[in-house]
This record gives sequence, C-alpha cells and structure tokens, in this order.
Amino acid sequence: MKLDNLKENFDALWSGMAEGWRHLWNSAAGALTRFKPGDGTNLPAAANVDDDSFLPTRGWSMLGGDLFEDDTRLVLRLEVPGMDKENLDIQVSDDALVIAGEKRFEHETSEGRWRVMQCAYGSFRRVVPLPVAVKADAARASYKNGVLRVELPKAEPGQPKSVSITVE
Repeated sequence: MKLDNLKENFDALWSGMAEGWRHLWNSAAGALTRFKPGDGTNLPAAANVDDDSFLPTRGWSMLGGDLFEDDTRLVLRLEVPGMDKENLDIQVSDDALVIAGEKRFEHETSEGRWRVMQCAYGSFRRVVPLPVAVKADAARASYKNGVLRVELPKAEPGQPKSVSITVE
C-alpha cells in the first residue's frame, strides 16, 4: 500500500508542476523580452562584475502587461520600470502595437565591484497583437511609476466579438 501512495503522491506532484509550467509559459511567453546592449547602454566592464551569469550581450527581462478592451477602446498597461519616457517609442503597425526603447545603466558614484547584476539593460522591442482595428492617430500614451499606459480608440466601436466553433 505504501508504494501505491508514493506513486499517487508523485503523480500528483508531477501533474501540479506540469500544470504550473504550462500556465507560466502561456501567460509569460509574450512578456519575455530581449534587451540588446548598444553603445549608449553604459554597462560596466565584465572585469568589474563578480556575477558568473553576467553576460553583457545577453539580457532578458519580463515586461508584464495587461490589455483591456471595452466597447470603445483598447487599453494597454506595460511595466517598463527604470525607463525615461523620452526613451520609449510607440507605434501602431498593421494589427500590432510596437513598443521599443532603451534602458541605460547608471553607474554608482562610489568605487566598488558589482556582485550581482539581474536587471536587463539595452534596447528592446515588444510587439503586442491588437485583436481589433484601432484609430492609431487618436491614440494617447502616459508613463507613470514605471507603467506605460496606451489608450487606443477602436475603429469600429462595439462589443468584443465572440465566435462559437462547433466541434464535429
């Protein structure tokens, strides 16, 4: 009986981990964003960083976001902490909202060494698919407390479309 309980507990653990991983992958895959350091990124030299995982050419970060839709508009909220609004570029391209920018590293004024570097620095580009047509020329954006908010009026106001699909 003990072996059956052990197997059952292991199966439950494995199932829970697999479900959690699928949920993380499905919800976060679009938020994972690559940062590419450039000349203006201002990263410290690798010799000044003790972090074994520090690779100045490879930076990834989660730029979490929410896309809300009502009868008249789409509203995107995207977390881009540590940015200046002047370093953000927002465009509507076909059926997507494209947010690009550059997060620059700021050196401390005192001398010392970096032990851990977990923040991503450099230029990035995030593409958010838009589920409906929008009036790009009437869009508005604001940036406060590290959160970019973009409001896009719908080209054709109305309820979000829902389509039923019959299983054959």
